[in-house]
Amino acid sequence: MEVRKRLRVFWDMFKRNRLAISGGIIVMMLFIISFLADFISPYDPTKLDLMNILAAPSNLHLFGTDDLGRDVLSRMIFGARISLKVGFVSVGIATFIGVVIGSISGFYGGIVDSILMRFVDIMLCFPTFFLILSIIAVLEPNIYNIMIVIGITGWTGVARLIRAEFLSLKEREFVLAAKSLGVSDFRIIFRHILPNAMAPVLVSATLGVAGAILTESSLSFLGIGVQPPTPSWGNILTSGKANIEIAWWLSLFPGLAILITVLGYNLLGEGIRDALDPRLKNI
Repeated sequence: MEVRKRLRVFWDMFKRNRLAISGGIIVMMLFIISFLADFISPYDPTKLDLMNILAAPSNLHLFGTDDLGRDVLSRMIFGARISLKVGFVSVGIATFIGVVIGSISGFYGGIVDSILMRFVDIMLCFPTFFLILSIIAVLEPNIYNIMIVIGITGWTGVARLIRAEFLSLKEREFVLAAKSLGVSDFRIIFRHILPNAMAPVLVSATLGVAGAILTESSLSFLGIGVQPPTPSWGNILTSGKANIEIAWWLSLFPGLAILITVLGYNLLGEGIRDALDPRLKNI
């Protein structure tokens, strides 16, 4: 009953935020497009058409074609699937690592907390994007390595959030009661405290998906992300860079797709944050 009441309060707060609703609609549309890509794509995204190289937008190709005659709209539709996959898998990895480390650090405190937080500080000293570049330079640049690398370099923020929540919650009455009953530390951490500490992590994860999509697009643009012929918004932009003077559509449409996607996730994340804790609305 309490959970249902909290959900009702959350939804009442969330639906009043028009920007958050707009972000949710954008995200929902991206999901629909990615799931239905096989059915709504007008062409095979990898099919070459050397008779229509760099064709301008027309009735046959609404977003034009690239330097190999491939339909840009079809590649962008399938690129949405790649972006969502990278975003969610990498954020899932980062959230899992951050939750485990933050939970242990905040619950036990003392020397355990000091060691883990110093490790977090060391990780934060490295510029994340350049750290990713360095790792990808050693590994084979493919979608799986991209997801793993973004995940294992993006957990520090989640760890700090979870640690702060645990420091606040571990002295509450329900935790002390569980300890007095002899409940194991593992059960207290993951059954009693963690469910009450996940609200800020949900916001962080939503915003993190946008960051992961932007990172993947940047890596693909540089040629060390998702490799052709697999369609990605970033490698479409790479083709646009080489033909910017004669094929403006190769830069405009994928650039707008990245902009709208990141904006949608940011609006959704901010809306979730405001609905979960209205006191943070003006921060």
